[in-house]
Amino acid sequence: MKKLCAALAIGLLGTTAVQAGDVRVLWYSDGVEGEVLGELLDRFMEEHPDINVILDNVAYTVITEQLPIQLEAGQGPDIARVTDLKSQADHWLDLTPYLEDPEYWRANFGDQADWMRPDGSDAITGFMTQITLTGGFANKTLFDQAGVELPGPDASWDDWMAAASEVAANQQVPMTAALDRSGHRLTGPNISFGANYIGEDGMPAPIGDGVKAFVEKFVGWNNDGVMAQDVWVSAAGTTYRAAAEDFINAQLVYYYSGSWQIPNFAETIGDNFDWVATGSPCGSDACTGMPGGAGLVAVKYTQNPEEVAMVMDYLASEDVVREFSERTLFLPAHKGVIEGGLDYQTDNPLVADALNAFVEASKATAPHALELPGWQWSSAYYGALVNRVSQVIAGELTLDEAYEAMDADIADVVATQSM
Repeated sequence: MKKLCAALAIGLLGTTAVQAGDVRVLWYSDGVEGEVLGELLDRFMEEHPDINVILDNVAYTVITEQLPIQLEAGQGPDIARVTDLKSQADHWLDLTPYLEDPEYWRANFGDQADWMRPDGSDAITGFMTQITLTGGFANKTLFDQAGVELPGPDASWDDWMAAASEVAANQQVPMTAALDRSGHRLTGPNISFGANYIGEDGMPAPIGDGVKAFVEKFVGWNNDGVMAQDVWVSAAGTTYRAAAEDFINAQLVYYYSGSWQIPNFAETIGDNFDWVATGSPCGSDACTGMPGGAGLVAVKYTQNPEEVAMVMDYLASEDVVREFSERTLFLPAHKGVIEGGLDYQTDNPLVADALNAFVEASKATAPHALELPGWQWSSAYYGALVNRVSQVIAGELTLDEAYEAMDADIADVVATQSM
């Protein structure tokens, strides 16, 4: 019997599938991609009635907070969509012996393969469901109504904060600017001000002047009400919090998030107002966003590796990747799909312009930003940043105390994972 389940309860996804032919997929969505995946998997099961795919659609916090605990216990789903790819790579299954054509995978997904496998390995563990880049979005309607010109492509962070503040005051909008509560989201601006997380020995470098330059600005903007302080103080630890809903509801002038928001905005904003992608504001050294994306990986604790590989082969096939990308408005990682071009399924010109803006912004990605997705200690750095910067904004730590605590946090993670 074919079955496709969308389960929200974490209790339903505590272990890998144990029935012969079952494949459990743990999935989170930023927009409509969960619905698209469900339809694609329905088709797969029609073609393979002996394989039962169980789709667990969950909140992103389940991926970041609960899945790691399951993996450490040798449990979890059979396949998972995750963003923390490198630091958890020891939990991923090497699909190579089970795939129909490993060379197809190497040719089309090889550029990002190292992002999701242990250092020194040539394992094929999964593929990127999309390539993403962090960057800004502006409510163009509010700018137009305020008579304020949008800053240009070489505008600095200070330029954008000044322009957004002028618009917010003129239009009486409650929130001027926001940056997702995420250490990853802080990293592009940090690098733009000269940050380098990787030491000469490949291990984490101490918190340096580049990090301090932007973080001090960011904390100041939060304290002055330019940045939406609630985004960062309404959660604890490394918990992720986005400000997408505030932007969608036209309560926010300028929002720094990333390209994955495009399908979400296309679906939810509609024609309520005009919005534009702005690229990343400039710092002293660069105008870079952070590349990345979500990867679909096989979990090595699966009891059904052959069936898992069949599902992964199907989802990674060129026609399926193309359809998934065109319907979800994602930038694909598949080389063949990119070379063949895409016909994105939207009649919204704002979406096409935003996708093109991110493609253009990708040309300004700094070399250090390109290194981090495949670096083992990126997540340790991101976690320390988001946790301690939040404490500074909340008044619990001084900046100097936070920098010292970040170095200690990162060292603790390195020590724990090196045991």
